[in-house]
Amino acid sequence: MKHLNTNQEFRFNEILFEHRNKEYGAYALRNESDRILTKALFIGVSLLAAISITPLIISAFNNEPSTIHVPTDGPPVVIKLKKIDPPVDTPPVQIIKPVEPVSPPNQKQYDSSVPTPKKDAVEPIKQERPKDAAAGLIDNFKGEPVKPDTYAPPVPVIGNGPITAPPIQVKVEPKVPDNHIAGEGELAVEASYDGGINSFRTKVMNNFDGAGFETDGVMKTTVTFIVETNGTISGLKADGKDADFNSEAIRTIKSIRGKWNPGKNKQGEAVRSYFKFPISMKFEN
Repeated sequence: MKHLNTNQEFRFNEILFEHRNKEYGAYALRNESDRILTKALFIGVSLLAAISITPLIISAFNNEPSTIHVPTDGPPVVIKLKKIDPPVDTPPVQIIKPVEPVSPPNQKQYDSSVPTPKKDAVEPIKQERPKDAAAGLIDNFKGEPVKPDTYAPPVPVIGNGPITAPPIQVKVEPKVPDNHIAGEGELAVEASYDGGINSFRTKVMNNFDGAGFETDGVMKTTVTFIVETNGTISGLKADGKDADFNSEAIRTIKSIRGKWNPGKNKQGEAVRSYFKFPISMKFEN
């Protein structure tokens, strides 16, 4: 019967793979399927038997005989005892007690909190604040007085005495002499006429007396003077070519009333400084 089934399967495979490539893997697998299944069945049964027998073999080797026969004659029997590890001491379990709340001391205190602004706020009753009360969140004037803090940190001593801080050295700027005249490089603000330089120039032109000068040309001079720290002028000099014109220019500037603003150095101090005022005029005969 088996050969008949095999022959039928073989003929079926021949008909199925007719005119096809019989070297293809499916053709070989179909022809050898019975042999492969039989081989797999035997391997599976063998593995199952081995897995079942292995625990029995291991337990047979580990079991020791319940009784030991010690012979009375012959050589002594050496019995090897299995080493037993000493028991490990387990530390006792420590019970942690919860922290009990400590009530705050009953000390005098006053409410130092800032009240929240409200539309319908009520003005609290003003009470005299004790001097021996500390700042807090409530008014408690019946508690124990607060002791003043009188602790003073000790001063470290090195050598023969306490440590003293080195003296602070203050840089002292040299004082400018009273008679010093500041140059252009020393000035931060130049001297100026109180009403403005144009006002001063107009006053010079109106007060200048040119009746004694008969010339068709332009006469020029530059008057240099010192503006003092109190707003006055001194040391007037003129460097024009005509002596009479120089004298009239000096006289005119001296006769003008008004106060000058002194120049200032880079430290913002009022100082004496030079001021040059050029004058040029043309007289018509």
